[in-house]
Amino acid sequence: MPLPPPDTAREPLHTRSIRVNSFARDDGLWDIEAELIDFKAYDYSKHSGAIQRAGVPFHHMHLRITIDEQFTIVKAVAAYDAAPYNQNCTAITPDYGQLAGMNLLRNFRNAVKERFGRVAGCTHLTELSFVLPTVAVQTMANQRHQKRKEVGDTRRPFQLEGCHALRLDGEVAREYYPQWYVTPKVKAKCV
Repeated sequence: MPLPPPDTAREPLHTRSIRVNSFARDDGLWDIEAELIDFKAYDYSKHSGAIQRAGVPFHHMHLRITIDEQFTIVKAVAAYDAAPYNQNCTAITPDYGQLAGMNLLRNFRNAVKERFGRVAGCTHLTELSFVLPTVAVQTMANQRHQKRKEVGDTRRPFQLEGCHALRLDGEVAREYYPQWYVTPKVKAKCV
């Protein structure tokens, strides 16, 4: 269901698009490619005096990570198609190779902030990296589910208790995960 229509007239200003694709590789690893694009809905003058045209990206960056079965990054590469300060921005791309060795499921976002925070990184590449863990989980979901079934793994799925819909006393747990469902606690009434 889309958002309801706005309750007043408005004018578009800024668009940010983030797209992420994942791929199974022939060598048994997985690639996740993330892309961020920013553009304005109006023309404006840049510091150089040049005109930045409406709809033309002023941020357009890419980040690819290669991960193994344990969600550890084995390789990372960044690239820019557009950056507001040209080579002053793009010079940081080799540093994002240092994502290699980080694990997407073990304190990843905090580790990225520590390593690439403020002047040690690019705000937009760092922000783009924050979507990688959840995309990796979705990428590996079917494979992990099949493997669990094959080995008869009966541990509680990690996603339970991960959001409001997947709470143990909710309808989703009752319907799809009945072995982990718990009856909701009745709240005591104050008298």
